[in-house]
Amino acid sequence: MRIKVVVSVLSILLSSCSNFDIAEKKEKPIEYKYGYNIDQYIFEEKKIKSGDTFGDILEGVGIDYPEIYEALQKTKGRVNFKKLQIGKPYTLIFSKDTLRSLKAFVYHPSVEGYSFIQLKDSVFGETIVKPKSYKEMEASGIIDNSLYLTLEEQNMNPLLTYYLSDIYAWTIDFFRLEKGDRFKVIYTESFVDDTISVGISRIKAAYFLHRGNEQYAFEYETDSIKGIVEYLDQDAKNLRRAFLQSPIKFGRISSRYNLKRRIAYYGNRVKPHRGTDFAARIGTPILATADGFVTKSSYTRGNGNYVTIKHNNKYSTQYLHMKRRKVKSGQFVKQGQVIGWVGMTGYTSGPHVCYRFWKNGRQVDPFKQKLPEAKPISAKLKTAYFEAINDLKTQLDCISFESEIKFLTNSIVLSESDVK
Repeated sequence: MRIKVVVSVLSILLSSCSNFDIAEKKEKPIEYKYGYNIDQYIFEEKKIKSGDTFGDILEGVGIDYPEIYEALQKTKGRVNFKKLQIGKPYTLIFSKDTLRSLKAFVYHPSVEGYSFIQLKDSVFGETIVKPKSYKEMEASGIIDNSLYLTLEEQNMNPLLTYYLSDIYAWTIDFFRLEKGDRFKVIYTESFVDDTISVGISRIKAAYFLHRGNEQYAFEYETDSIKGIVEYLDQDAKNLRRAFLQSPIKFGRISSRYNLKRRIAYYGNRVKPHRGTDFAARIGTPILATADGFVTKSSYTRGNGNYVTIKHNNKYSTQYLHMKRRKVKSGQFVKQGQVIGWVGMTGYTSGPHVCYRFWKNGRQVDPFKQKLPEAKPISAKLKTAYFEAINDLKTQLDCISFESEIKFLTNSIVLSESDVK
């Protein structure tokens, strides 16, 4: 009797274990890459080398020219492999058999998508743009060296530097940021594959503490008909001014306006410097600091390539030592428009742009002038603006500065409609 009980118990246990094994033996899901079963094909990942062409790559793996030509004709307008960029990745997909024939070619010009062409049986091609996801991010930091380095050291998107410099281009001299200056920002960043950043979509709000002065910036649509979006401060004043602080986005001031400058080369004599020198790499774009008409686009032995712009009857600016000029005399230019590129033409010892500023016909230091502000928004729009930024300002004020961490980031996922 006892033996029967033991046998029964064992049979139940074995039956349970058998059932467990069956339950565990689930079929492995089939994985696909570019529409191909990864277990049935070979994927070779390579990078474009100097001199590589689409035809050369395919001929190198056994595809003859007539077949290549036919494939390109059938996929014309859908894919473009004329200009393959050196260093960009591509994938060759082969059959996993003795023939090892090429089935497809995939080119990745950017992380945002790829171009695909299928060969052999049924030729077709298409360019795939990956869907984007959006996250609202919060960041804050205490500047130790520069804004760019602060962001880079904390593994944050350094593109924030460019966006913030654009927003505060009229009010903050980014060449004079100081150790201890602070910033906060609420922005939307776009991603592909959920983790790969492909850019910043918008800056919703920002805060800068520079030399003890607080400067808020809130994104706001000031003209819904024309779709004009600008940045206003906490008092509804437009951050935009008649003049930009600098004719280049990034670089450094190598020499300031100085009427008492002495130069050793000239026997330590006083040689006034009536401009501000912005040092930058050769080829850096030079921007018009305000709207106006080009009155001179020329060359002299001392100035090199230079451009002079008359903004109105009161103000004029000049930009010297350009590598090349982009505008002509009589042409109207907008604020921020590229008028030339940094060079070393004329009397200069290094690449820079000498920026000169005239007020009422007299050369002055632009950094010591009280320049005109943008036209204020209407009283009606101002009321709506304060209501719109109320929650955003609270959110911005709640972002703390951590002296030990020096950088803080948070994020929430957004839908595409939230971004627009």
